[in-house]
Amino acid sequence: MPKTLTVTLETGLLHINMEPGSVPLKRLLGFAARISSKRKFLLVSKILGKHYPVSPRFMSWSYRALARAVLKRGIIGESLWLGMAETATGLGYGVFAAAYREGIQDGLFMQTTRYHINGVARLEFKEAHSHATDFFLYYPDSSERQQQFLQAKTLVLIDDEISTGKTFLRLIQAYQTINPNLCKVFIVSLINFANPTDRKALEAEAGVAVEWVSLRQGWFHFEEHENKILNNITVNVSGNGGCKKQLFGWPGRQGIDTPITMGTNVVDSLAAFFKPNTVLSHKRPILVLGSGECNAPAYLLGRELERKGYKVKVQSTTRSPIHVSNAIASVIQFEDNYDDNIPNFIYNLDPDTYQEIILCHETPLCASLHTLLDQWNAISARIDLPANSTHATLHFFRP
Repeated sequence: MPKTLTVTLETGLLHINMEPGSVPLKRLLGFAARISSKRKFLLVSKILGKHYPVSPRFMSWSYRALARAVLKRGIIGESLWLGMAETATGLGYGVFAAAYREGIQDGLFMQTTRYHINGVARLEFKEAHSHATDFFLYYPDSSERQQQFLQAKTLVLIDDEISTGKTFLRLIQAYQTINPNLCKVFIVSLINFANPTDRKALEAEAGVAVEWVSLRQGWFHFEEHENKILNNITVNVSGNGGCKKQLFGWPGRQGIDTPITMGTNVVDSLAAFFKPNTVLSHKRPILVLGSGECNAPAYLLGRELERKGYKVKVQSTTRSPIHVSNAIASVIQFEDNYDDNIPNFIYNLDPDTYQEIILCHETPLCASLHTLLDQWNAISARIDLPANSTHATLHFFRP
């Protein structure tokens, strides 16, 4: 029998019915009120490393679990793995990298984005419930990867949670316009809340075999309450439309076909910037904080620190506006680092909890990043990944 849970939020009551599963729901999720006129609640993942700090080890476990579940059900031919911006770009890369290490061949990872790249062909689609609805999927930046992109037999779509599947259906249909030979689709998520009717509708309209993979699944109903304060807040989420390619240091938007590696001495190089009292045995962990759509490098650095024996947590900045309540204990707001003048947020961050904070980013240092570095006495770690390389370098700096 499904287990029923009701969560009280500032914006209403969230009624959840969970099918049986081996991972306790409270280990996977918290809940919060979303500042949005379209969807008034947020599922706060405790495993994603976005709005909540998570150990790299636990993140790695989720990547392997989802990748193995996909491979067990069978990949057909070449495969395209897509992580959804902004929340699941790191999750998508992690699942792809885990699948690669489990033996997939001819796989290509890409992530959707909200940013413009001039002069590059792209697919466009919308996520209707999001605070920012427009998403782009760009064509890869090499002829070999473009061939993989255009002829994949299997499409693996990865998000942190599925509510109805409608966004994925729009993406599947957009992709089929350029690849009519698609045979199979996997819809992969940490939590799947698409109800049976929505799942069947997607499968029927997609016109190809669809497999659903998640750690837990169920369905929900939201009973909205009138909240004039939250409903009247307007958040700027529209970019200026300028090309952002010169700001990118992470290649996920135009294709990764082999997992990214960090230098063998990356931790030693970073340790040279640590404060004198930063030690392995300290009770307080190190926080590696990713930025926006570029959160995979924070996980990669966190994993290397963890392997060296440090206690580590990983999370990321976001431009998703969330009310401080329930699973969201605090918020820090700052201006984005992509020249858009869009408010960005960091949730559940108490600087005193950590011995070090490392801000891992792809863009050049700017005024807003300098403000954060100064405020926390933090270390900047900018990723540098040359074209067609899988070996990343991190440039460290402490003001």
